Amino acid sequence: MISSSAIIAASSIIEPGVIIGPRVVIGPFCVISAGVQIGEGTCISSHVIINGNTKIGRDNQIGRGSSIGEISQDLKYAGEPTGLEIGNGNQIGCHATLHRGTVQGGGMTRIGHLNIFERGVHLGHDCQVGNATFIGEHSALAGHVLLGNDARIDALSAVHQFCIIGAGARLLANTCVVQDVPPFVMAGGNRAVPKGINEQTAEFCRAGSSQQNIIRYLYDLLYHRQETIERVKSEIERLSTEYPLLCHFNAFFLHSARGIIR
Repeated sequence: MISSSAIIAASSIIEPGVIIGPRVVIGPFCVISAGVQIGEGTCISSHVIINGNTKIGRDNQIGRGSSIGEISQDLKYAGEPTGLEIGNGNQIGCHATLHRGTVQGGGMTRIGHLNIFERGVHLGHDCQVGNATFIGEHSALAGHVLLGNDARIDALSAVHQFCIIGAGARLLANTCVVQDVPPFVMAGGNRAVPKGINEQTAEFCRAGSSQQNIIRYLYDLLYHRQETIERVKSEIERLSTEYPLLCHFNAFFLHSARGIIR
């Protein structure tokens, strides 16, 4: 089903069964496969391929030469009907590669709302990306990576499979991450080491000084005093009722399995 208000270049190929919403714009030489859904107001540049069970929300921008919804680069994948979900208001740069999920990872790669992916970004299978994140040019997330809300990954960085990048964290340019990065922590290097607190992230800036000081206190426990994870988790539990921002740390340590950067 194609909305009458959609604009599609004559050179693009749209297979039967594609759902295209109102005011969608599809540039020349695109290929959209059966099973794809594209929400209202989304704009797709030239030479874009969108495959498989891929659902794209409203008002997204997808740059030229991108490959969206390709099968996972995982030897365990055996053709199961997995998918990719993209929320609303995302900006996806040129030559991005975003892959569908696998059964082992829950079957779905998910991208939230209002994210910015610069050119050449790669998202592997089963990645779970939150809202308002930023991924710089030619950076890559391997399979099963969790990227928290408002996190930032600068250019030419790489994240190992199954790693977690916490809410509000930042990876500096040319960083390689092989362990989890806690919320609001800034990291850099190969392999990544902590470089301080990302005090420029939106949620940290909106928080009052008391909550900001609690984040600094937790960073001090982890990286200056080098307390055990169990000690830090007990402090988070003790302080959570008074400081709502610590919910990000609770969620982070609930899922963290690779250990944190040190």
